[in-house]
Amino acid sequence: MRYSWGVSRKERIETTLSEALSPVHLDVVDESHRHSGGAGAESHYNVTVISDDFTETLRVKRHRRIHALLASEFEGGLHALTLTLLTPDEWSVREGGIVSPKCRGGSKAG
Repeated sequence: MRYSWGVSRKERIETTLSEALSPVHLDVVDESHRHSGGAGAESHYNVTVISDDFTETLRVKRHRRIHALLASEFEGGLHALTLTLLTPDEWSVREGGIVSPKCRGGSKAG
């Protein structure tokens, strides 16, 4: 995979995981500012991936897959990932269901 100069590590992680896993939900948060490298270090990330690709896959295999997909990032300075890797069913149970708020009708809201 080729990236243009100036693309952040966060964007590269999002692209790599989106292309490989077709997630129904993906959240990548740079937490480098909470670690010794400081803000802008692009070294520590919290990643949540909700994907059908994880169905019938043990947790350790899910983690290994993400680490394999991001191997070049680790070689280039990525230090740590906090991973939440779930199927849509697991996410629904954990979060009590993914529900959008009820529409108040725009201008009809009272």
